[in-house]
Amino acid sequence: MNHRHTNNLIRESSPYLLQHAHNPVEWYPWGPEALERARAEQKPIMLSIGYSACHWCHVMERESFENEDIAAIMNQNFINIKVDREERPDLDQIYQTAVQMFFGMGGGWPLNIFLTPDGKPFYGGTYFPPVDHHKLPSFPRVLLAVADAYKQKYEDIQNTTLQIIKGLSQLNEFHSYKETISIEAVKEAAQSIAESFEPVYGGFGDAPKFPNTMALSLLLRYNKITGDTTTLYHVKHTLKKMADGGIYDHLGGGFHRYSVDKRWLIPHFEKMLYDNSQLINLYLEAYQATGDEFFKDVAVKSLAYIRREMLSPKGGFYSTQDADIEGEEGKFFVWTPYEVIDILGEEIGRIFCRYYDVTNHGNFEGKNILHADIPLEVIAEEFHESSEDVDHLIKEARHKMFLSREKRGKPFRDEKILTSWNALMISAVVKAYNILGDIDYLMMGRKCTDFILKNLFKNNRLLSNYKDGAARLNGYLDDYSFFAASLLDLYEATFESNYLEKANLITNIMIEQFWDESGDGGFYFTGNDHEPLITRTKSGYDHSIPSGNAIAAIDLLRLYHLTDSNDYLIKAEQILRLFYQPSRENPFGYASMFSALDFYLEKPKEIMLSGKKESHEVVEMLRQIHKLYLPNKTITFVDTEQTKKGRLPSILKGKTLKGDKLTVYVCHNFTCSMPVTEWADLKELLLSK
Repeated sequence: MNHRHTNNLIRESSPYLLQHAHNPVEWYPWGPEALERARAEQKPIMLSIGYSACHWCHVMERESFENEDIAAIMNQNFINIKVDREERPDLDQIYQTAVQMFFGMGGGWPLNIFLTPDGKPFYGGTYFPPVDHHKLPSFPRVLLAVADAYKQKYEDIQNTTLQIIKGLSQLNEFHSYKETISIEAVKEAAQSIAESFEPVYGGFGDAPKFPNTMALSLLLRYNKITGDTTTLYHVKHTLKKMADGGIYDHLGGGFHRYSVDKRWLIPHFEKMLYDNSQLINLYLEAYQATGDEFFKDVAVKSLAYIRREMLSPKGGFYSTQDADIEGEEGKFFVWTPYEVIDILGEEIGRIFCRYYDVTNHGNFEGKNILHADIPLEVIAEEFHESSEDVDHLIKEARHKMFLSREKRGKPFRDEKILTSWNALMISAVVKAYNILGDIDYLMMGRKCTDFILKNLFKNNRLLSNYKDGAARLNGYLDDYSFFAASLLDLYEATFESNYLEKANLITNIMIEQFWDESGDGGFYFTGNDHEPLITRTKSGYDHSIPSGNAIAAIDLLRLYHLTDSNDYLIKAEQILRLFYQPSRENPFGYASMFSALDFYLEKPKEIMLSGKKESHEVVEMLRQIHKLYLPNKTITFVDTEQTKKGRLPSILKGKTLKGDKLTVYVCHNFTCSMPVTEWADLKELLLSK
């Protein structure tokens, strides 16, 4: 295909950057070439950050970046840099924060920010339309005003950048909390989060609504600590409303990114690996906590989506699926009554349309997003059928609708493989194996782990991104902490020592590369080997994925309990003290840190098993353990064949083992139980305070 324009993005592997490679804008990727040209020509930088599944990123490209007149303004006045935020979360964190400082409100994507040649921000925003629209200035007007200000008011710009750099530096300054910390802080945080619960549709606050998995997970922990049933209801109600709403894909499984309305009805249709991994994990936790098969069913269907659409032949998981097809948002997912009846026939089609609220006027631009807000029993009564018959009919109809939808053109899939997001999915599939017993889930986790170790672990360093047969870009804190967590999960599912050894190794490299030795501790987001940026971020705050520092703290605590290395405990305590005060000031933003604090203060149940590893009694005992909601636990296992050879780990020395018979100890808060061999006795120990 012949293109009129080709720019410097053509050499990149990121699908998002390649989508802009034929814009008339003279785009550069972030790197020395663009930065040196900006310095040489003393031109400001127009930095635009987005990602391939971002709807408004595509809109702005069509409206502005493909517009020759707008491109001419950009090329004449700026050095233009495009960044994929999924490849460069370090840059995205810095410049999103800067935009929030400009306007005192949240950022988003696309992010368009103007920098001095040395990378210091002085103005920016998110989406700009091509013409003045709904109180938003047009992008050409913004470009010309910024270019003029850079020439005419350079001193003012310098003052602005000084203030922004100072503000960014202050945001990365934390001081260790010296007073006593207690579990009351965790309880107060959960209570504070619960106060913003929206009682009708669940979730928190009004539109737009995000899944907020970290906050919901903390509420489950609060229920575990206190027995409070109200917060358990908050979680159950939210998860049911989400799974009934349009944010959930009723035909193919999996969740869209967020809902633009408070009812969970109209989503932004992109599907993200990180959302689905966390939601699968949360629905499985809800199943553990309640025994409700509904939550298990949603998790299983979401796992089926991941296996079908997001699993690469090599074992890694792809990143995202687009919201748009042919420039039309949600086209793949929406229906008309005519289409439904054409597929299912008049009788079944009418029942399906009633159940999923498919109407002639529609709920999304004249078409319909499937959602289920009428109880099955009501539908059955309306159509004079039994609930069982309607349930069976709906299930068969969903399958037919799914097969028909598969014939449509599918949303674009970003096939880069990110270490951190893959680690989140490894943890999710391992949890699914532990709870549900399906060996295929474990094999998915193993294969992905092998993929990362083979392709993204080079020269004793993790890399963050794999695409087109090549790994690139230094790993970030999230890559290290999430991958260490997934390795520990695999160890506790298989008791294969190589996973524990690799978790140790990854954690030690993380400490060497990311730990702040000069202050009160904590991990920076970028390693010592990383390129210098205008600031080096350090945060305990959750974004769309958990805080790397929070997950690192839990990693360190788990390793301390599994290996007895006191250095891990000391560093975990330093992290928790470092972010203790800011977390209390903003519980919602630090939910993962409070989960780590709960693990530290409540201390895990340390479960130690000995017996024949493959025996039925061992397998069944482990299955029963994993059915319980025990967020704070560690599990170790010793095969009796090892003990016969004198290979007894220190954790079991001095303990009585009953030959080849399954023996279990539970230690908690420095006290160990008597050995037990029956599930009823073990369950009592595990559920005791």
